[in-house]
Amino acid sequence: MQDLWNHSGPSAAAMEEIAGGSTVFYTAPVVSAPSVIDKQIGKIRDRLHHAAIAVRRQRENAELRRLLGRLDDLRDRCKNPEGYRSQETENAEDAYLQQRHRAMDVEQRVPDPTTLLIIDEADRLKMAALEQTRSIFDQGGIGMVLIGMPGLEKRLARYPQFYSRIGFVHEFRPLAASEIRDLLERHWTPPGVTLPGETMDSVAAASIIRITGGNFRLLSRLLTQIERILDINALPAVTKEVVEAARENLVIGQA
Repeated sequence: MQDLWNHSGPSAAAMEEIAGGSTVFYTAPVVSAPSVIDKQIGKIRDRLHHAAIAVRRQRENAELRRLLGRLDDLRDRCKNPEGYRSQETENAEDAYLQQRHRAMDVEQRVPDPTTLLIIDEADRLKMAALEQTRSIFDQGGIGMVLIGMPGLEKRLARYPQFYSRIGFVHEFRPLAASEIRDLLERHWTPPGVTLPGETMDSVAAASIIRITGGNFRLLSRLLTQIERILDINALPAVTKEVVEAARENLVIGQA
């Protein structure tokens, strides 16, 4: 959602995509007071809610204009000399007035669409901040996913009130070589990154698999750097040499 929202004047298609969402993604800051975290999460949820309201209002107003146009035609003595005060016209007036009420009341009729809150870098949160997220979970009636480094669950286990609300713990393991290859064949890239060509050189793909070792975050960083290398050097395709140059610029050591 954030990438779409950052564009000045989101297009109608972008607003539709935002409004169709129900998940909020929040990256925990390194240091922040609980009140700030509450405010930041609330702001993201408000953006999603306002997008849903805006799209719904556009639809209601479009229907209102359609009904008004039909009513104007029925009231026009030239177009409808015998029926401008007919039952059909009265029904059209009622339909228009009802739709106008719906259009004016749209903000009250669109509920907060957030059903899931995902908090990345949750291991950064101190206990007071974690308590704030627990309060959001308890009051908001939404699901919550905490993503953090290994050991996060052991730390949370020391706080019974918080830990009792955790449904399950899942450890993400490194991607298998076949999984990375499948991502590359599907032309997956991080948000905002575009790589040229419909197929990637098999040797280049093998280098990416070897360098990343199944680390998804490293894969994302490497592909981002590859795009940068291609752009700077005006290169038309991803090759082994480009991948190696990207690895060196990331300073991730030998692989």
